[in-house]
Amino acid sequence: MTSALYSSTIEIAPARRGGRRAASRRLGASAIRRALIPALAAASIFAATTPAAADFRLCNQSASRVGIALGYKDGDVWATEGWWNIGAKSCETLLRGDLVARFYYVYAIDYDLGGEWSGKAFMCTREKEFTIRGIQDCLARGFDRTGFFEVDTHEQKSWTVQLTEPKNKHPDQTAGANIDAPPLPPPKP
Repeated sequence: MTSALYSSTIEIAPARRGGRRAASRRLGASAIRRALIPALAAASIFAATTPAAADFRLCNQSASRVGIALGYKDGDVWATEGWWNIGAKSCETLLRGDLVARFYYVYAIDYDLGGEWSGKAFMCTREKEFTIRGIQDCLARGFDRTGFFEVDTHEQKSWTVQLTEPKNKHPDQTAGANIDAPPLPPPKP
């Protein structure tokens, strides 16, 4: 999971010592610092009052282009959406804003080498772009029944899934579902 939501660095180079010309540079730098203090104070107030960006992101760390379908609880009904097309070694935000559920479900297909990242949670998909409400009777409703893998966000407001290739990939082996996530919290007493 990525925890750094905001990051800003301001570097001010130290003045050099020696000679009259250097003294005027120090004075200039000092004047710049005095002018920056109110601006920095305003920026820190803005950063403190601006809500943190919290999203559900997926990073494709494989060497292939992938298609992503996402399953999540929408009110009282399960919903699935697809397809996000994510290039090799890139990331995409799938849901914007604070996460409202603990569990999300992902299915990914490798467009270039074949294979998939899948699991045992069956939900509805279709070949074209889709938003499907409900996960029951997929085939009877004209959809595909697809196995998604579960992502436990531990009720965090933001989460990033890393799709990676299996460490010991055999040439006939399809892509696996390796998920990089933070360690589980200690059990509650």
